[in-house]
Order: sequence, then C-alpha cells, then structure tokens
Amino acid sequence: MHKLITALLGMICLTAFAQEKQFTHQDTLKGSITPERAWWDVTHYDLKVDIDPEQEFISGTNTITYKVLDPYQTLQVDLQEPMKLLSATQNGQKLKIKKDGAAYFIALQEQQEKGAVNTVDVKFEGKPVVGDRLPWDGGWTWQEDANGNVFAANANQGIGSSIWWPNKDIPYDEVESLDFFITVPKGLTAVGNGKLINSTSTQDKTTFHWAVENPINNYGVSADIADYAHFSDTFNGEKGELDINFYVLKENLEKAKKQFKQVPKMLEAFEHWFGPYPFYEDGYKLVEVPYLGMEHQSNVTYGNAYGNGYLGRDLSGSGWGMKFDYIIIHESGHEWFANNITNKDVADMWVHESFTTYSENLFIDYFYGKEAASDYVVGMRRSIRNDRPIIGTYGVDHEGSGDMYFKGANILHTVRQLVEDDEKWRQILRGLNKEFYHQTVTTAQVENYISEQSGIDLTQFWDQYLRTTMIPELEYTIDGNTLKFRYTAIVEGFDMPIQVHVNNTTEWIYPSAAWKTKSFDAPITDFKVDRNFYIEAEEIK
Repeated sequence: MHKLITALLGMICLTAFAQEKQFTHQDTLKGSITPERAWWDVTHYDLKVDIDPEQEFISGTNTITYKVLDPYQTLQVDLQEPMKLLSATQNGQKLKIKKDGAAYFIALQEQQEKGAVNTVDVKFEGKPVVGDRLPWDGGWTWQEDANGNVFAANANQGIGSSIWWPNKDIPYDEVESLDFFITVPKGLTAVGNGKLINSTSTQDKTTFHWAVENPINNYGVSADIADYAHFSDTFNGEKGELDINFYVLKENLEKAKKQFKQVPKMLEAFEHWFGPYPFYEDGYKLVEVPYLGMEHQSNVTYGNAYGNGYLGRDLSGSGWGMKFDYIIIHESGHEWFANNITNKDVADMWVHESFTTYSENLFIDYFYGKEAASDYVVGMRRSIRNDRPIIGTYGVDHEGSGDMYFKGANILHTVRQLVEDDEKWRQILRGLNKEFYHQTVTTAQVENYISEQSGIDLTQFWDQYLRTTMIPELEYTIDGNTLKFRYTAIVEGFDMPIQVHVNNTTEWIYPSAAWKTKSFDAPITDFKVDRNFYIEAEEIK
C-alpha cells in the first residue's frame, strides 16, 4: 500500500509542478521554431567581437549567412538585454527592426527566394550579464589571475548564447561553420573554438582569428581571455593524428602538464566506446577558466583545481571517482553527446547529460573493469531526487529534472544489462555517433535507434524512466522454494525482465503488474536483485 501512496504522491508532485510553472510569451519566442525562424537555415557566422575587460564591455558584428528554405520576409535574431542590437543591413541597405524582449525581428527588403544563400550583417554592443555562479547561471565572469592580469570567460548553457552575441539561439539549427575574431587588449590571449588561423596586433590590441569547420551548437561558442601559457600534444586516434592544445594560467603550467596527461587516456577510452573524436578538423583544446568547466566544442573549459574527483570529491561515494579528473572526463565526453549529437529542443537535454554522465562509468570500465564501473554508477543513485521527469516541456526552452545526470546514467546502465552483450552495446553507442554524426536529434530518434539496434521493444521502458518519476518496485514473497513477485509503481505495460541472485545462482525473472511465481530446486535462503538494474525491491511478509 505504501508503494501505491508513493506513486500517487509522485503524480501529485508532477501535477503541482505543471500548475506552478507558468510559461511566458518570451519562453515561447526563445524555445519554439517560430515562423521567423522556420524559413531559413543558418550556414555560417562571421562573428567579430571587441572585448574590453576593464569596462566589462563587448561590441561587435555578426555576418549571418543563411539559406532560404521557404520565401519569407522577416528574420528572427536573438540577443538578450542588457546587450543591444544596434543595426541590421543586407547588401548595404539598412533594415527595420522590431524588438520583442530578447527577439529582434528584422524586416528584409529584398525578396527572399527559395534556395538562395544570403547574408545579414548585425551590429551589437553592451555589458553582458555577469554570472554569479558560472557555469550554472550563465553569462560572463571578469576576474584576475595571481599576477593581477585579466582572467575572463563566458559560459551560457541554459541561458543561451544570445546572452552576449546575436544569433539564431535555438538548438535545432546548428551553424555549419564559424569564423570567430576576438579582439582583446595587447598582452592577453583570447582562445576560441576550432583552430587558430592567425593573430594580428595594433599598438594596443590583438585580434585572434579562430575557425570552426564543423557544425557547432550556439552554447558551445566560447571566448576565454587570460595571460595564458600554451603547450600541445598529439593523439594518434581512429581518424589519424589529432591536434591537442592546452591553455593555462602561467602559474599553473607545471600542474597542468601533469594533470592533463589524462586527456589522451580519455580520448582512448571514448574512441573505444563512442567512435572517433567528432572534430578532428578543429582539434581538441582544454582551457583553464575561472569557473568549474563547460563542454564548449573543441574548446573544453577547465577549472577543477588540478585534482581528481569533482573539486576533490567522489560524487559516487564508491572511491572510483577519485581515479580521474571529473571535469576532464565529463566535459570532454560531451564532445560526443551534446556537440556531435545535439538535442533539437532543450526539453531533451537528457541526451547530453545522461550519456555524458554515463561516459564517466565507461571510462572507469575501460581502465578498471566492469565491477568498478558498476560500483561507480550505482553509487550515483544516492543523489537521485525523482522530483520531476527527466524530459522537460517542449517549445518553451524548458529542461527536465537534474536527475538527467545520475538517474540518466543508471537508466543507460540498465539498458546495457538488458542487451546482455557488451560488444553489441558498444556498437550501439558507436552507432549513435555515426548515425547522428554532427546532427540535432529528438528523444524519439535516440529511443527508436537503441530499441531497433538492441532488438528490444523499450517503449514502456523509456516512458517509465524518462517521463515519470516512478522507480519500478519489485514486490516479492518467498515460500520455501517458490518466489512470488510483481511490479508496482509502473506505467501500463511495463514488464522489464531483471536478473536476481537466488542462493548461489543467477536467474532471469519476468515481472509485470500481475503476480507471477517461479520455483527453484531448493528452498530459497538468499535472494537479492542484481544491483545493475535500477529498480527498488521489497519483500512482503
């Protein structure tokens, strides 16, 4: 009975949350494919920013190249206050702009013909939002290193890259390539995404030109500014030689050279599990910043104090989390899940965070074995809240529960048990990165791919774990050599098989909502559910 009460309370909490959360017109403008977004496909940004750290001020231009999918005359560009869009021009003609919150609607004068490739130039400036707790709240942070030099960076997952530069700020449409020019006071280094093409200086400023050849999500665009020391390495991977570059504060150079030896190990493990690093053309960078870190594409940012764990802690409590630097492994794992495979709608952010949190488990598996990996991922369960579903609300820029991290990893770990073939599971993970290479995806695409490739109908499985807060409960009784069992707290049709340990044997059982029985050769003196299945169990006396 108490399990039924728990399930009802979970449903009540979800209803209360839905009633409490009131989405606004601005949420819809930010999170939906509006008519002013749907008709054009962004293909290239030529982004030029002049950054004044002393005034915490940014000015610049963005030349937006786009392909016309259907004729339309109004183009939506996003830029959040207090940043200002000063002007928009096309072929030298100044265009009228209508502002609606963070959305700027640009009225195009020239007829937009299907298939045409056009450009719009936008000019902007302002003092961007300062994030109090990067990377969680988003914005810029302006700090100093130990020598009093500028140490500044941005992170804008969630809040959106339009917090500091104008773009089509919705994840479904990734730009195909990017030229990124960052101008900073002379003596500083500005690190961006992709590869460094050149740097040019005037009397008091230096401009760094970075180029990205691959599609990139908006929140992955990052500028990091400091008096950096630079060193490099190469990794001989599945697609040949990969350039690796590191930018760190000069006082941390020796610590970085030691700690960052984990990068080739990470690449080795993740290429094994997920396939080739997705951005060989753009290289891999790890860059020190004044916050914890973020998965900026080909420019992974780092602030984990050059120690293992998560700021010196093991999030799993298993001990295995102290065997690696959490930020190096987790944020780099996002190169495959977030940057290679990107959600179309942030409601599906679990595709980024669940797979990447699970990648920590696979890193441990690769170097320390399956039991160690199980210790780690099962240990994460202590942080699961089951406060609301992992999938958020579509079309209003709304993410699901933070359980997408630890619960999400355990969901995927459970799927591995159902597949029952580790090599097949590895090929499914590699297949995801090949099938959806450099693409934006929906939850349905990911769900269907795993179901099809595994040969298992996982429809109710995904509904149970992604769309409710209920954890399946195995109720059972033992009578001599007979086990009686059923599931409670499940969606209709949920019947996931599980492995159980009975006496000295391991058996599969097939619970559903109905009571079932299974008899064994001897009286049952020892019974437990295999820990690798994310369920709860209770013996009914």
